[in-house]
Amino acid sequence: MKKTLYAVLAAVLIAALCLTVSCSKEKKQELVIYTWEAMFPDEVLEDFTKETGIDVVYSTFDTNETMLEKLSKADGGTYDLVIGDDYIIDAAIKRGLAQKLDKSKISDFGNINPLFQSHYYDPNNEYTVPYGAGIPVIVYDPEKVDWKITGYNDLWDPRLKDSVSITANYRVINGITLLSMGKSLNENDVDVIKQAGEKLLALAPNIRLIQDDDAHLALLNGEASVAFLYTSQVTTVLQSNPNLKVVFPSEGLGIGIMDFFIPSKAPNSEAAHKFLEYFLRPEVSAKCFDYLGYYCTTKAADSLVNPDLVVPEFFDGEIIQNVSLEADEQYNKNWIEFKSACD
Repeated sequence: MKKTLYAVLAAVLIAALCLTVSCSKEKKQELVIYTWEAMFPDEVLEDFTKETGIDVVYSTFDTNETMLEKLSKADGGTYDLVIGDDYIIDAAIKRGLAQKLDKSKISDFGNINPLFQSHYYDPNNEYTVPYGAGIPVIVYDPEKVDWKITGYNDLWDPRLKDSVSITANYRVINGITLLSMGKSLNENDVDVIKQAGEKLLALAPNIRLIQDDDAHLALLNGEASVAFLYTSQVTTVLQSNPNLKVVFPSEGLGIGIMDFFIPSKAPNSEAAHKFLEYFLRPEVSAKCFDYLGYYCTTKAADSLVNPDLVVPEFFDGEIIQNVSLEADEQYNKNWIEFKSACD
């Protein structure tokens, strides 16, 4: 009788222990997000954890290329959810590093603005959920520049010597140089790209600062009088100084779209789908875009977000695409020589 009682008690204890271990594992479930720094307000991530019990592990990279390299080395594993730019996602999908979304787990998929879907990198909207879009533009201080800037070519004006701050994306800066020449920012002709490199070198005397994250600060602290900035940076500087002038260059616009995607071997794709479902709620998207300062890509959030972040009617232009290896090598060569000339 005692043996039977002991056996029953042992079985109960083992079951309780297994339940405790199971619950412990449940509590320690993680979602590893891989993206740039400061892409979400803290409350959005904290509320997701409170609601789901899934802890968010935030991992960062400095450039799209770094992200692709690390994701490739991980063979599409390690990370559960990634945010990258359009052209790099194209490369990730082609390398088999992204998995198709299970839309049955994303009931609010229809909240996305169709304007930011069906592009070359995901024509059938199988892999991505947009997370903000932008148009890099020129911003200048009219108190320091007493003439009207209208386009990219004005950045080469000798009157702007040592006073221009620009972002540090090699394709974007090569691209606006090509646009200033009446060419495509996705030019593949190596000879044309070389010509753009020569023109880019002529811009060096005017460059005060090349920096991706903080190029806008030079405009605010007076170090630069003109800047070429991402949309989020434009939003920031205008909040600090609404008298600054914003220029949508006459030679054409470059459009950038950031997207979520789930790596092909994500350890917790279930949690990634839950986060996408959570993000696409209008009130959550609005909090994210108000914090980010990028154009809202969740159509259902347009009425909740800062009106300045609702997509303008003129939102049209080229999206950066991947080019041939030879073309990309020349773009890189242009960039290296340009930065060296700016030192």
